[in-house]
Amino acid sequence: MSVSSIASAIKVRRAVPEDADVCGRICYEAFAAINDQHRFPPDLPSPEVGVGLLRMLFSHPHFYCVVAEADGQIAGSNCLDERSTIAGLGPITIDPGVQNRGIGRMLMRAVMDRAHERGFAGIRLLQAAFHNRSLSLYAKLGFDAREPISAMQGPAIKRIPEGWTVRPAGERDLEAAAKVCERVHGHNRTGELRDGILQKKAFVVERQGRITGYASEFGFFGHAVGESNLDLQALIGAADAFSGPGILVPTRNSELFRWCLEHGLRVLYPMTLMTIGLYNEPTGAYLPSILY
Repeated sequence: MSVSSIASAIKVRRAVPEDADVCGRICYEAFAAINDQHRFPPDLPSPEVGVGLLRMLFSHPHFYCVVAEADGQIAGSNCLDERSTIAGLGPITIDPGVQNRGIGRMLMRAVMDRAHERGFAGIRLLQAAFHNRSLSLYAKLGFDAREPISAMQGPAIKRIPEGWTVRPAGERDLEAAAKVCERVHGHNRTGELRDGILQKKAFVVERQGRITGYASEFGFFGHAVGESNLDLQALIGAADAFSGPGILVPTRNSELFRWCLEHGLRVLYPMTLMTIGLYNEPTGAYLPSILY
């Protein structure tokens, strides 16, 4: 079958919440399959977690999600996080039984076209560094590899540096937190932080009565920024637990990476931050989320 005939047999459409039952199982199976091939633990503990995750994303007003249908059956899905100036991409998953048919490229193109139409300054994603095919696909589509990332998990550290205070974030903190993010990245992620506040998962860190960093959530789907490594150490040290496979630590930040290791966290697997469009080299400390 030619490339054009394969593409004509695949249809991409907007996802609806009712698609989550099928897409969530595919999401679990796809990640479990590639991780198992490389002897890494699965990203999701069960198909039910995958279903719940995608039902939430497919229902969220600020996520643009699509599904691909091959021969009339759902074969995969992809999402675009539209909550901030920079769009975050993922999770993209394809049924292991129909991979290598160009479905991943079509799902990527669908959300990239959407980002272009909506005028986003850039798109970012986190790629499993051991997944050679996805790395090659994203590079061909124009994404640049920017940062090696280590997914880290372990017991709660429960240790905050003297002079730092960590407390739950509230709506009143959004402006100050946005300024910290802008100093570190050149743009803010207020939409994500607002969701974290509504879900009661977000925290800010203060030093001398001033907000110097925040975390939208402690774990895979949360990001954090701080003026210094000590700000992030305070946030990480205050967490009760790290959700999912854990926090994502820029490996080049040797001081923070080593501190995490010394306090009991361990590397689960390596990832790569990839970007297209606007990118500023960070000028402070940060943890990306799985979306970017």
